[in-house]
Amino acid sequence: MSWIQIRYTTDKESAEAISDHMTGTGAAAVTFLDAADTPIYEPLPGDFFLWEATTVMGLYPADIDTDKVLKRLKNAKAGNKGFYKVEQLEDKDWVREWMDSFQPMQFGKRLWICPSWRDVPDSTAVNVMLDPGLAFGTGTHPTTSLCLRWLDENISSDQTVVDFGCGSGILAIAALKLGAKRTIGIDIDPQAIVATEENAKRNNVEKQIELFLPKDQPEIEADVVVANILAAPLRELSEVITAFVKPGGKLALSGILDTQAEEIVEIYSQWFDMDPVANEEEWCRVSGTRKQ
Repeated sequence: MSWIQIRYTTDKESAEAISDHMTGTGAAAVTFLDAADTPIYEPLPGDFFLWEATTVMGLYPADIDTDKVLKRLKNAKAGNKGFYKVEQLEDKDWVREWMDSFQPMQFGKRLWICPSWRDVPDSTAVNVMLDPGLAFGTGTHPTTSLCLRWLDENISSDQTVVDFGCGSGILAIAALKLGAKRTIGIDIDPQAIVATEENAKRNNVEKQIELFLPKDQPEIEADVVVANILAAPLRELSEVITAFVKPGGKLALSGILDTQAEEIVEIYSQWFDMDPVANEEEWCRVSGTRKQ
């Protein structure tokens, strides 16, 4: 099936009205995009922000009356505050296109993350089978990549690992596949718990992983703690996260912009001997060893 795509660029005050009109004129999907490369970092849970310049993208069946749709958009109260572009999309197998974009990825010396529909490149390596799906974390984002490479270097047998903000479970599962004895995953989102459970079953490690919402999280001192979240909760929960690390244990934190790394290092250096900061693109990983 072919599609027509209408991109309407406007200000943030008008974007939601344009979105409503696109839905009302038969759009199969409506997406908000940043029109001026001004990303918004760290919104609070439940908050919804738009950019000063926002592109509203509506996807329509190819047989839609484009002139009629555009007339309605331009006649809308918000329609005189922007400009539009109409595009004909090539008829493709979009599911296949999406699947083809995910390839096996190597992190460090031992670890590979592989979509379930791909053959593993090295059957003797540590292979984690993980599909893009219910929660953040497939290895493609620099923060996840930084943590996976760190785990490849720091996980050994008989360790207990806490994955604070487990998301898809990628870090907890990778730690188990790398040799950890036990992992504990904690996340505020029940959907993340579901996603981690399913991914753990796919990798045959479900008996070695325990999952908790924060209200149920256990008191434990682990050998390794990893938290790939954001700078704000890393600041606010520094004492909670530190309490999970036993003396001599290791900690890795990510989800940190390079402009935020110095502050996070300063906070955690109260309790940890800190390593050099690791960078990938504009993101960082902060790590250290708990003081005795």
